Amino acid sequence: MTPMEKMLNQQLYFCTDEEMADQQTQALETLYDFNQTRPSEKEKRQELMKKLLAEVGENCYIEPPLHANWGRYTHLGNNVYANFNLTLVDDTHIYIGNSVMIGPNVTIATAAHPILPSLRRKAAQYNLPVHIGDNAWIGAGAIILPGITIGENSVIGAGSVVTKDIPANVVAVGNPCRVLRPIGPEDEEFYCKSRNMRILPEDLL
Repeated sequence: MTPMEKMLNQQLYFCTDEEMADQQTQALETLYDFNQTRPSEKEKRQELMKKLLAEVGENCYIEPPLHANWGRYTHLGNNVYANFNLTLVDDTHIYIGNSVMIGPNVTIATAAHPILPSLRRKAAQYNLPVHIGDNAWIGAGAIILPGITIGENSVIGAGSVVTKDIPANVVAVGNPCRVLRPIGPEDEEFYCKSRNMRILPEDLL
């Protein structure tokens, strides 16, 4: 198994392969170009995003600057929005579903290193894929660790560190991130604390 195959298949490998380094540099060149686009260059930005990432669905938007180890191992569904300073440590695959919202300064990491010091000294690494379900909302400053799955519709509170899988249809917050409550009937009545849905214009309901 080649170092690249190990990188993508959860195997321990050493980050010293020159061919891998060359491929990564090529990807980072595209990332650099994406981050240098002007706000008015929307079509160019879309073209570069599709060149950079593994998959880009319809109506996706990422606010620069974007940071990524590769880019080419991140998959976006449709209608994904990511605010500025998204960091993708995509040394293996990151799957982001449809209609996912990502706040500023979020980190999604697949890469990890052995605890054993002698292995880390040799630049040993392994990677675990991350899955984010449809319609999830990842709050500002959240950190999602390797191997995590976040269920559809769930909300991850700002500043959370997600160390374990989060089920669908819940609000989860904290460090480590824990389920606070299910999404329920009160969320149909109130959009924020005591702010009632009934005061909203009809076109927002």
